[in-house]
Amino acid sequence: MSAGEKECSHHKGNRNKKFRRIFSGFLIFCFIILVIFLIILAVLQPHKPQFIIQDATIFNFNVSAPNLLSSNLQITVISHNPNDKIGIYYDKLDAYAVYQNQQITYYSSISPVYQGHKDTNVWSPFLYGVDVPIYENNGFALKEDQSTGRIELLIKLDGRVRWKVGEITTLKYNIHVRCLAYINFGSSANEGIFVSSVEKYQIQRRCSVGV
Repeated sequence: MSAGEKECSHHKGNRNKKFRRIFSGFLIFCFIILVIFLIILAVLQPHKPQFIIQDATIFNFNVSAPNLLSSNLQITVISHNPNDKIGIYYDKLDAYAVYQNQQITYYSSISPVYQGHKDTNVWSPFLYGVDVPIYENNGFALKEDQSTGRIELLIKLDGRVRWKVGEITTLKYNIHVRCLAYINFGSSANEGIFVSSVEKYQIQRRCSVGV
């Protein structure tokens, strides 16, 4: 091996060692930042956001044979950040309605938003489904609900959130919001029709939140 080749190998080895030292230092720095951030979170003890379903406006809720459900409603949901030192990024939030463990509307996306300390946001997404096939057992349940004039819907909001402490933001966490909505339609003289005119129902019920 020539002297030039030995020199090149020597320089290459030094560069590799320097790169490994820099990379190791970077990992140690990131680990220290992560530990500090986790300690801050542990001290501040962030609380989950609070959700309330305030009302539901029903534009359409009709059943047609064989077991097809069409619905069109607008819900009002209030979200509150109870933390006084931690902000919340809602990066993704999709709302939809469920009846008897079956999704009956399409996903309705809520625009991403940052929720500051102690801030409150009000969202009013439209939820709708057209001729959604209903399981046979759920079809029987719908007929019973129609006769009693009362139905129980579960409004779900699923998405991703991040916590913000000072200038530091966490990774994304899944959020699952569940809001029970008991709606009294009243009796209907028309077969298969729950709603024949637009009605707004006050609900004012706290939702469960999982993060």
